[in-house]
Amino acid sequence: MSVGGPVHGTWEPLPAVRWEDGYLSGNGCHGALMFGDADSDRIIVTHHSLVRPNGGEHARPPQLADQLANLQDRLLAGDTTAAESFTDGRELQWVQPFHPAFQVRLRGGGPTGDRRDYRRSVDFTTGVVEAGCEGWRSRVFVSRADDVIVQYVTGGSGGPAAPGIPGLTLDIDLDHRLPGAPAELGVGQSVVRTPEGALLTLRARYPDSDRAYTGVTLVVPTGGRTTLTPPGVRVEGAESVLLLTRVVRHVGEPDTENIAHALRELLPDADDEQPSGERTYDRLLARHTPLHRTAYDRVTLDLAADEAERALSGAELLTRTKSPALMERLFAAGRYHLLSASGMFPPRLVGLWTGDWDTAWAGAFTNDANVNLQTASAAPGALPEVTEALASLIHGQLDDWRENARTVFGARGVMAPAHTDGESGLTYHFSREYPLHLWTAGADWLLKPLVDHDETRGEQDVRTAHALAEVALFYEDFLTRTDAEGHLVVVPSYSPENRPANASWGAINAAMDLSAARHALLTAARYHPERADRWRALADRLPPHRINADGALAEWAWPGLDDTYDHRHLSHLYGVWPLDEINPYDTPDLAAAAYRALQLRGAENDSAHGHLHHALIAARLRDGERVTQALGQVLDGDFFHTSLMSAHYPERDVYNADAAHTLPAVLIEALIQSTPDRLVLLPAVPATCPTGQLRGVRTRFGAEVDLDWGPGRGRAVVRPTRTHRIDLRTSSGARTLDLVAGEDRVLDLGPR
Repeated sequence: MSVGGPVHGTWEPLPAVRWEDGYLSGNGCHGALMFGDADSDRIIVTHHSLVRPNGGEHARPPQLADQLANLQDRLLAGDTTAAESFTDGRELQWVQPFHPAFQVRLRGGGPTGDRRDYRRSVDFTTGVVEAGCEGWRSRVFVSRADDVIVQYVTGGSGGPAAPGIPGLTLDIDLDHRLPGAPAELGVGQSVVRTPEGALLTLRARYPDSDRAYTGVTLVVPTGGRTTLTPPGVRVEGAESVLLLTRVVRHVGEPDTENIAHALRELLPDADDEQPSGERTYDRLLARHTPLHRTAYDRVTLDLAADEAERALSGAELLTRTKSPALMERLFAAGRYHLLSASGMFPPRLVGLWTGDWDTAWAGAFTNDANVNLQTASAAPGALPEVTEALASLIHGQLDDWRENARTVFGARGVMAPAHTDGESGLTYHFSREYPLHLWTAGADWLLKPLVDHDETRGEQDVRTAHALAEVALFYEDFLTRTDAEGHLVVVPSYSPENRPANASWGAINAAMDLSAARHALLTAARYHPERADRWRALADRLPPHRINADGALAEWAWPGLDDTYDHRHLSHLYGVWPLDEINPYDTPDLAAAAYRALQLRGAENDSAHGHLHHALIAARLRDGERVTQALGQVLDGDFFHTSLMSAHYPERDVYNADAAHTLPAVLIEALIQSTPDRLVLLPAVPATCPTGQLRGVRTRFGAEVDLDWGPGRGRAVVRPTRTHRIDLRTSSGARTLDLVAGEDRVLDLGPR
């Protein structure tokens, strides 16, 4: 953690008691959650692949294509409840729920009596979680280089398990007994002696399933005596103990021999003259750190916070909700946790971590809001690792998306599900009140961050191009109905997860659906010039947005459908954020209507994602006061655990990564915005950030921007990698800026 600048880490003077307060490490595949108790420590192990079979693994999308024409006829004829019968009658089927693997328990390692000089910390720059006191120290990280959880424990005079024996004494075992674990879980454990020390194995088979997962921990003591104590092991009088852990999910029997061999390969050669746990730990950390630190360090935020506040523990700092030091640390923690949760997949609702098998909302990837909110800082925040994780999820499921389009709508192309467990991309999670199988905007919404990434780097990913073409094909087949004025009609249409005040959930021309269809067709045309004319012509036939009697952009652009304002989702303002369809510069009238819609929007159940989605839209509409208010709802609402991971509701109710991962995106949007042809500087500075420096932000026209600001002043350095003319917008007005690749431009923003 740095001194004399923003603190790139956090700390506490006590161990975690609740798993929600445990410090987190991860490499996008494996996750580790550390309590840091010197007497009886626990590391909860997670893996992105761990989802519990619940029937969702066999579920298929509903075969409704032959009923579509009738549904469209009824809705267009004014039957506002027609979509409620567009179902095959099934009960709501949740996706397979995410769950923890087990906990690695280490008992007896700490000193007896008082824990003098105890400190628990996490270093965001390395991903190392550490706890220590006089006579005991434990360090944990999850390697991006070797895909392994590494724990290294050192000690002094021995614990109560072995009085009088010098060195470190530990009882170590793997324990699956975490809250909510199914009683019918078939668990088998083994421990065997190895030349290095011992190998612990835990295998768990899900009830009534051929699927299972296996965890393997290689225990490597330096010195001392190792005794097998099935299903665990006792190490006595050791100088140190190194633990290497991996988890695999599988069908049938696991190949534990190969897993064990791979873990041994991470150790020094047998002919090493002085084998040492410390050197092994340092070598593994040295392989991991450049991959993690390079990504984390690309963007930094310094709000000139008070040094005394920067030195506070996380728990103390969280009580100072107006402190710039708190905003600095949450920005840093958000980047750290987002990077750590992204690899095999992007973050789930809980990121990559949970200590409970009964994870809220199945710990799924909730596509209709949460995934995009959590990954919103990936492109501007220079985290292509996060974008690639999202791309991995999407491209691995395109076959399922094709089946959704074909089975539900009888269309070519693709249609994304609103929920996925990571294994299946099929649409089967829906009900009368949540007709998520009607949501046609999902593919464009999920592909938008990939398009942003392409614009940032100046190259079109062939995978993104292919997926966009398939979205356009879907709209070619789906957009067949027209209104009295000849405009295409999106029918059925669904605005997640809301309904008109005077109609049912399945309706016509949801604003999000109109924006998504238009954006998908025009974007696909840019990627595929050979088919551009056809797709642009189709986009031109879509209807405009509607402004309702309140002067607000209507959530449904269909006469007679009234808005429901008090709702956590802001799907109808998709055109404002993340799209550029509606903005104060090119479409001021629509922007004013969108702003009115934002003013009228309630917070409903006070969910974190609703507040921060509100902030992102407010930033695009240049309202710093509203950004400040939305951030204040989260900071004053006690949404953050001392781990600096967040909750879904106030008072730390329901562990959830939305606030933690989305907050960096809000601050970036409030300070720097870009399109392929525009740069907006300091559009909506929060009151809690009156002075600061933001370094390394990437723009969609191919430049890196450093920004300094304070009361009445501002300065930016633009470092373009492409030659391009852009529109520059500041509080001083607008002007054209000609950028030349490799030539830095220094901008004096003048008084604000």
